Amino acid sequence: MEKNYIPLYRKYRPQAIEQIVGQEHIKKALANAIQMDRISHAYLFTGPRGTGKTSTARIFAKSLNCENGPTISPCSECENCRNITNSIPIDVIEIDAASNRSVNDADEIIQKVALAPVQSRYKIYIIDEVHMLTNQAFNALLKTLEEPPKNVIFILATTEVHKVLDTIKSRCQRFDFKRITTDDISKHLRYIADNENINITDEALSYIAQNSAGGMRDSIALLDQLSVLNSTDEAISVDDINSLLGRLSFDSLTSLFSAIAESNQNQALEVLNSIYNQGNEPSQILSNLLEYLRNALILKSVGNVSNAVVQLNDEQTKTLNAKLEPLEAHQLVSLIDKCASYAKELKLTSNPKLWLDVAILDMANLVQNTKLEDLQRRISMLETGEAPRLVQTSPYNTPPSPVKKTEVMKPIKPEVKPVASKVEEKPVELAKKQVTEEEVLTDSVPMSKPAASNALKTSWAKLLENISSFPSRAILKQQAVPVIISEDEVVLSIKNPSWLKQFSPEGSKHSSIVEAVNKMYPNGAKKIIVRAPESNDEAIRKEQAGSSDDETPAPAQVSKSVKAPEPEMKKEEIVQVIEAKEDIDAELENSSDDSTLASTKKSASSGYHSDNVNMVMDLFEGKFIE
Repeated sequence: MEKNYIPLYRKYRPQAIEQIVGQEHIKKALANAIQMDRISHAYLFTGPRGTGKTSTARIFAKSLNCENGPTISPCSECENCRNITNSIPIDVIEIDAASNRSVNDADEIIQKVALAPVQSRYKIYIIDEVHMLTNQAFNALLKTLEEPPKNVIFILATTEVHKVLDTIKSRCQRFDFKRITTDDISKHLRYIADNENINITDEALSYIAQNSAGGMRDSIALLDQLSVLNSTDEAISVDDINSLLGRLSFDSLTSLFSAIAESNQNQALEVLNSIYNQGNEPSQILSNLLEYLRNALILKSVGNVSNAVVQLNDEQTKTLNAKLEPLEAHQLVSLIDKCASYAKELKLTSNPKLWLDVAILDMANLVQNTKLEDLQRRISMLETGEAPRLVQTSPYNTPPSPVKKTEVMKPIKPEVKPVASKVEEKPVELAKKQVTEEEVLTDSVPMSKPAASNALKTSWAKLLENISSFPSRAILKQQAVPVIISEDEVVLSIKNPSWLKQFSPEGSKHSSIVEAVNKMYPNGAKKIIVRAPESNDEAIRKEQAGSSDDETPAPAQVSKSVKAPEPEMKKEEIVQVIEAKEDIDAELENSSDDSTLASTKKSASSGYHSDNVNMVMDLFEGKFIE
């Protein structure tokens, strides 16, 4: 037995550029930089944990300071190489920024940078987890990092590059380390297992690689942990890994999933209690089930995929496919959504077992839940006027129905019955009845034409609706009176001379009326007149109100029982109304028409208010205070 056991991830740490697993783009770039003697003064290594950032920094430092170098193949025998391998800080100084993050630590680095290397070509600072430095420490390093002494090199390593100041990143050559592929990790683990005489199956090694999130260090550490189970009689398997890590086995998850798919709540609870009594935590159970459902959804949606994608072997894939035959993809999505939702609840509750039971019971009601969700979705689509898709489903504890095609229900019309299966007749008829009783009108349910006496009123409402400027629309609604609205002529009367001037053809707001009329009629109106009120306006209005509906645009299809809300007035629109009001008041003050000004002042002093004041008060729902 060895006196000093060295963990495998340290024992098999790469010592040369060619030994780095994966990261081919970084290996090539650093090797070319050494061969071409184009060494930068600062490097930034970023990427997920366990992908080789610190190891690459040490190898690069060793390549530069090797007595036979600079070389891409350091000897690892000279004193400089040994010092770097053993982390002896002579000329290659490793600093943990997590514990040396203050501005005083940065000042100490700056003071020592000026000192020449003791016995090497370069003095190299490797700052790990550099994102932990404070902003003050970063700022203190800026000048030194930009123009260090000729023989000083900085190598910064971080897993969270977004926390590093942009001024720091701009002074470094950045190298992004990628997650190592499953195949590369599996091959390297097999190399280590053979050298260490660890009896483990290839399936188990692949399982380790798949669950390491692309990190080599985590994979080797797990292999090191599994090595205590090493036996010459039986190889280490996936079940051994699950037992050691407290993960659920594929068979346990399949039993639980089968009960959920069959909506057998009693069996689901029995399987759940069996799993829970084995010492599995509720959060771990839902996490493993969520991963199982993810694999199931991929198999159901995509079909034949590689085992690396679904993290299953051929036998497990065949078993899961058999369980998925009576299910639809949307049901798996529903299960995933519920499982993820309950997983969040477990993090907040003080009684996780209770929520675990609720989660399994809810998911095990798969048939009823998905039918209810589908019914709610279709009713919602009916209310919004969309054509719902009716999906033929069947109970999952019986053979599936031979009808597999999706039947599309046509939009509801007064005299056309929707095409649907017998299973779906009652919900559709119920929804149709609700449409009739509540008079919820959609695009597919035509509305009767308005009475002729409302023709002018409807046209005026349509014209106001087409005015894009909220202040102009509000002013016209308060001040203008429609006299004639047709394709031949549009006549509006405005009593207030100031507003009349604004909306007359010479005014700045006349264009808003023209645009609104053009939206109503494709060819626009031949005449658009904005004038003061005349004595015969009322007679013309009555005649226009009795005109045919063909001269007015079709009314908007809205619910009789629900009134469309007025659009909320934005802050900038309020400012525009107030500014317009101030401009009009200024014009009144400067007007040469003394009679107009006098009448306005007289009405105000006698307790009555001008149309401008009344309009603004109406807009802002204000009141007068004596």
